[in-house]
Amino acid sequence: MAYLGNIPARSFISFERQVFTIVNSQTAYTLSHSVTNENDIRLVVNNVVQEPGSGKAYTASGTTLTLSAALTNGTDEMYCVFLGRSVGTVNPPAGSVDTAQLAADAVTEAKIADDAVESEHLNNNVISGQTELAVAPASTDELLISDGGVLKRIDVSLVGGDNTPYFQGRLNANQSVSNGSETIMQLTAAIDTASGWDSSTYKWTVPSGQDGNYFVSIVMDGQSSTSNNTSWASLTIRKNSDVGLVASDNKSQTGNAGGRHIMTNSCSGVVALAAGDQVYFTGTVYINSGTAQFNGSSSVIVTGGTIFKLIGS
Repeated sequence: MAYLGNIPARSFISFERQVFTIVNSQTAYTLSHSVTNENDIRLVVNNVVQEPGSGKAYTASGTTLTLSAALTNGTDEMYCVFLGRSVGTVNPPAGSVDTAQLAADAVTEAKIADDAVESEHLNNNVISGQTELAVAPASTDELLISDGGVLKRIDVSLVGGDNTPYFQGRLNANQSVSNGSETIMQLTAAIDTASGWDSSTYKWTVPSGQDGNYFVSIVMDGQSSTSNNTSWASLTIRKNSDVGLVASDNKSQTGNAGGRHIMTNSCSGVVALAAGDQVYFTGTVYINSGTAQFNGSSSVIVTGGTIFKLIGS
């Protein structure tokens, strides 16, 4: 036989039942479901159906059942059947429950099994902008990472990082200096990502929020202006006027290059710097005659300094 709708269940429908625990001398009991009156339930005491109604065996209203006489625990038994609450004994047929039977937002997180949602269940547009990047991501772009199994967003700027702030300066022209006198190198900023270089004091200031470990280095060509002159030179990287960050490099030379003695010195190191610290470069050239100078060039770095912050510091 054909049917419209679901195929009828081929089993009985039962009514919900409540069994009571008898309390001596008690006539009022609490029902598990609210009823309009005593006619909504069938009360059975010691396997005998009781007559409902005022002046009869029992009355009921809401969740209160009232007996006309108390029963005895251990002797009497009592249960009731809710005539208005049927319970189906079969499951809905396969495929009979679809989205039309589910209310909006009816399925909560607690009802989804662990690991039940896989990539095939995700819409293609669950992540916007799926086209791969044609350029490097901006520092404000976000990535998804797993932090102990919990997905979190993180700015690109916080992943990996780069060696900034970064400063590189050079001497664009020869700088005459006093013989044997430590002198600040009058560098010109070639690269200065934090705009920390002061071209009047020739010092670089660590910007706010950039405390950390920095790599610092210096190279210098020092020479005398006369030929066949024995001389030597030293250089130092300093902080805040008088603190030497990196030990000076001393070098002497008795040969000549191009008829004049040229000393190429360099030194470098990793130092801890705090916001507001000032870093600068000094050199000393010792000569026997002629004019002492730091060599400079506008095309290559023959005298210059570099400062940059180490990643993760």
